[in-house]
Amino acid sequence: MKLIEKLGLKALHRFDPEQAHGLSIKALQNGLVPLAGPVTSARLATKIAGLDLPNPVGLAAGYDKNAEVIAPLSRAGFGFVEVGAATPRAQPGNPKPRLFRLTEDRAVINRFGFNNEGMEAIGQRLATRPTDMVLGLNLGANKDSSDRAEDFAKVLSHCAPHLDFATVNVSSPNTEKLRDLQGKEALASLLAGIMATRDSLTQPIPVLLKIAPDLTGAEIRDVAEVAKGAKIDAIIATNTTLSRDGLSSPHKNEAGGLSGVPLFEKSTRVLAQLSDITQGEIPLIGVGGIATGAQAYAKIRAGASAVQIYSALVYGGLSLAAEIAQELDRLLEQDGFATVADAVGSGREAWL
Repeated sequence: MKLIEKLGLKALHRFDPEQAHGLSIKALQNGLVPLAGPVTSARLATKIAGLDLPNPVGLAAGYDKNAEVIAPLSRAGFGFVEVGAATPRAQPGNPKPRLFRLTEDRAVINRFGFNNEGMEAIGQRLATRPTDMVLGLNLGANKDSSDRAEDFAKVLSHCAPHLDFATVNVSSPNTEKLRDLQGKEALASLLAGIMATRDSLTQPIPVLLKIAPDLTGAEIRDVAEVAKGAKIDAIIATNTTLSRDGLSSPHKNEAGGLSGVPLFEKSTRVLAQLSDITQGEIPLIGVGGIATGAQAYAKIRAGASAVQIYSALVYGGLSLAAEIAQELDRLLEQDGFATVADAVGSGREAWL
């Protein structure tokens, strides 16, 4: 991390977390953040769900909710970027405060509730995106929607022409009853409608499914079975958790989803279980608690073909993306893996 980034992070941490988030977006818009540029190698180049990635380290949804800084993010060292979540209609989300730094735990709690400017505004920005990157959109449903399945399909249909992939988000804990859509029958019905919408597109794109880390073993099996039946292109494991085990921060009891370092073990175990169940039939993307190249490598060895980061950027800055990719490259070389694909699942048993 460069000195200017260290000073910038220190300054941002003097602000309320949501204000700091907004200021970081403005800093990117105004060219005030040092950007690493492309990070790739023969070892890091990755193919997943038909997408060719320069490296397997992506940005998770939630940072660039309204697709405002796609261009600078494309130059920040990520192998792929996911923006959103987007809902059909703009909505303000939950009352503030709704974002909390748990500095002692290197974690974050949020209860945003899908605050975003809606698919029309987001779609306009997606239309001007750089083409030399892999870009996805997290699909959301309006809080007051009477048909959330239809909401996902609407956003997909509207924004797909400007995307490389889309993610069905049924795992945010901050929209009431959204996680109920992970139940076997509800999920099968939801995915059938979304995949039918995808297949009707002029240029169909991969559709990914993002799941929660708080599922039981039986529920994980159900999700895998439904995802296979629906021919989902990949599963993202996992979103934030409702668990508060082992936290020490004064904010530990705030409502919302917990992300960051405390989520690493829980999310990696879910990932490994999915990998064991699916046996390579559905590629997996590992998310939750990644702050180092070694942790990204652990996710890959647990069964992920790619990974995503977000909360770690709060503490490590945007340069962390390139640092993780570069460390991952060294670890792959050290263990004799010629590619990321060769390492996928090689350490899965340790997490089962």
